[in-house]
Amino acid sequence: MESEKLTIRININERFYPLKIEAKDEEKIRKAAKNINSMIAKYREVFSDKDGQDLLAMVALQFGKKVIDLDDNFQLTTVVDDIKTLNRNIEQFIKE
Repeated sequence: MESEKLTIRININERFYPLKIEAKDEEKIRKAAKNINSMIAKYREVFSDKDGQDLLAMVALQFGKKVIDLDDNFQLTTVVDDIKTLNRNIEQFIKE
């Protein structure tokens, strides 16, 4: 069964973008746009001399860093889980 597609308009930095998305993703997309606009507003207060494109670039870098941090954390968690599994296997082997 094909998922339901939806066409929505998202406002980012006072510009509207039409998107065709899966219906199940609508809430996440709207929340992401809201977070982006919120961060742009915060940067605008601090860097009032910057234009919208500069502010958007700063927000993109901020989100990019978060993605890398999450990816690093996920990889570390995976390695730790693998080490725990190996450790249990070694302990079991020693007991036998």
